[in-house]
Amino acid sequence: MTSTTAPKSIRRVVVGSKDGVPTVLSDASSVRTFEHLPTFSNTLIWTTPSVPKVGPHQLAADPVPSNTNFLPPPGGTSFMIVTFPPEAQMADPSFDGASFGAEVAAKVPGLAQTFEREDPTMHTTDTVDYGVVLEGEIWLDLGGEEVHLKQHDVVVQNGARHGWRNKSNNPVVMLFVLIGAQRQAS
Repeated sequence: MTSTTAPKSIRRVVVGSKDGVPTVLSDASSVRTFEHLPTFSNTLIWTTPSVPKVGPHQLAADPVPSNTNFLPPPGGTSFMIVTFPPEAQMADPSFDGASFGAEVAAKVPGLAQTFEREDPTMHTTDTVDYGVVLEGEIWLDLGGEEVHLKQHDVVVQNGARHGWRNKSNNPVVMLFVLIGAQRQAS
């Protein structure tokens, strides 16, 4: 039986200095869900530019609402939590792949446009990605090789073509930090 549990809300606490005193600047929970696949989520937690700055509390203003690209610039970062539903849910005849794809394009700008038309799970980004399996198990698809990952396994992905496949019956939760990079010719 395939789990249909909705993704969990994520609490984000932002700390900075106000008038020279360390303080909590914000403390809120959120999750970015998708109408056309309610068991999938991709929640952007924080981003930084190529050269992050710290100091006055104004520098810790929430960058997420104004973010127009999930892919960071070279030297910048994107921090996100992704919940992958079992892939069997996408094989269900009632699944509307076109509507889901359009929703991902709107809610995950930049990253969504890297997904391949022929195989929508496969993509290539100009980033170094740190991925950590927080819950469940997932398969990293490299196009000719698969790597089975379990809870607490870590992947360092260096701009290679890849995809994520949840062959289990339960959702998988992963933490990702993407670091923008410059692609060098082979």
